Amino acid sequence: MIISINPDFPQGRQLDKVARILRDGGLIAYPTDTQYGIGCDLRKRKSIERLYRLKRRSAKRPFSLICSDLKDISRYARVSDYAYRTMRRILPGPFTVVLPGTKLVPQIMLSRRSECGIRVPGHNIPLRIVETLESPIINTSATLPLPEGADADADGEVQQPVAIDPGEIEAAFKGLLDAVVDGGPVPGAFSTVLSLVDDDPVIIRQGLGKF
Repeated sequence: MIISINPDFPQGRQLDKVARILRDGGLIAYPTDTQYGIGCDLRKRKSIERLYRLKRRSAKRPFSLICSDLKDISRYARVSDYAYRTMRRILPGPFTVVLPGTKLVPQIMLSRRSECGIRVPGHNIPLRIVETLESPIINTSATLPLPEGADADADGEVQQPVAIDPGEIEAAFKGLLDAVVDGGPVPGAFSTVLSLVDDDPVIIRQGLGKF
């Protein structure tokens, strides 16, 4: 099912429809300021496990999550003064910020060092979805799933071209997603992953965001 949402003026009725799907444990694809992502409600552990199976991703590589703003981030991560000042400068934007997670983040979403990746994308649709749902949503790229019997790479995930067209995503994940949110074209690039743990900024992956 494709749900069209205006990226400039997201319609409340459509947002409510997406939120209901997520509350019921559904998986959705949605646009961000970098690429289309796939995710679910952070509170639904079974949905998170379903997402791991869908992506055939190693549990050693947790997904990131999307928050609506800096205040929302402070509920799910421990934010120092330095990290707060840095994030005020770069968010919303094409960054995934790594911070120590709080107890509100499920263990399955934390690294061995109890860290999590958090996004506040510069795109109205995911931000409004999170606000309507009143919970963060999981974020992972809408890369094509591995064919049956194929092996993942050393990191536990195949590196395939990112799908940026909603119709292509619906066809590729037919029967595996509960909805695809069509928010128009996106850049089709990765976010920059920036660790702000211990106030020591480290670029883990250079992407669209410039730091």
